[in-house]
Amino acid sequence: MARRTPVYEAHRGLDPRWTEFGGWEMPLSYRSIAEEHRAVREHCGLFDVSHMGEIEIRGPEAGAVCQALTVNDVRRLAVGDGQYTLLCNERGGVLDDLILFRLGVEHYLLVVNAANTASDLAWIRERAAGRAEIRDRSAELALLALQGADAEVALRGLTPLDLTSLRPFGLAEGLVAGLPVVVCRTGYTGEDGFELLVEAAAARELWDALLAAATRRGGLPCGLGARDTLRLEAGLPLHGSDMDASTTPLEAGLAWVVKLAKGEFVGRAALAVQAEAGVERRLVGIQLDEPGIPRHGYALRRDGAVVGSITSGTRSPTLGSFIGLGYVAAGTAAPGTPVEIDIRGRLLPARIVARPFYRRVRREN
Repeated sequence: MARRTPVYEAHRGLDPRWTEFGGWEMPLSYRSIAEEHRAVREHCGLFDVSHMGEIEIRGPEAGAVCQALTVNDVRRLAVGDGQYTLLCNERGGVLDDLILFRLGVEHYLLVVNAANTASDLAWIRERAAGRAEIRDRSAELALLALQGADAEVALRGLTPLDLTSLRPFGLAEGLVAGLPVVVCRTGYTGEDGFELLVEAAAARELWDALLAAATRRGGLPCGLGARDTLRLEAGLPLHGSDMDASTTPLEAGLAWVVKLAKGEFVGRAALAVQAEAGVERRLVGIQLDEPGIPRHGYALRRDGAVVGSITSGTRSPTLGSFIGLGYVAAGTAAPGTPVEIDIRGRLLPARIVARPFYRRVRREN
């Protein structure tokens, strides 16, 4: 049976369409995906992302453990900072992508993908045995995401925290709607926004307060459908679709995350070899010239030959065009390169384009 988040009853009262994702029963949409998508781009939207996992690492060697297991440089994190990073296997394949926060001098928190929580936890425990205290906090915490152009204004009325000075990937601990919360300036939509960690028992109260604040700014509750179209427009890969243990960060366009100069970490040797030799394929943005949804597994062709395949795609509500991500041979990856997408035997013209498809317009709040 699929698991339910601490905010499940609040969702049920809004009568959403449901979907199962990563072993969880989650709202797909409350209205239409396009309406919720536009609300985030123009105002703000509230997402329940409590299906994500939280793994805590504590102790004098906690930083060294994180440094040895992740590809980014943990030494750059001061208390109150976070960074996007990856877990890789010895071959350099991406086991998961995650956000790593430094909550204290010897205290770190990893926010991982829902479908990978159990495997990530086992992998970390195996490699950190005896060096740090590893604890799964996923059942104890809820994670709510307030995203969009008006997210800061909406949240500002609920907290005394100085949100304006909170940097991207930064975090602050304080009261929101009178509840103790960790507020992180992170998200997965291509917009400004915040993700709020709260004790599971207080999640419903926080959800109600955030939704009321979002609604006052023209915002909506949003499901996983809009979260997917938003992240695709932003060109953000999804683990399990656009990358997995068979793909490396260098192939997925995430070389900027990999700090080879920091010293040893799991997967470093393989990634160093690939960095020197160059990749044979790359994850690229693809835009169709005609209507058609590019779906996972559809072949990409050029001059009659298969040069790659689609990993995810959608109709972009913002652009009004059909877009996708996919891997192509490195020689075909230049923006502007024409390709064809094989959609059930029908070849539709498309072209390689630079990511992101959409870049947010910054405005003063």
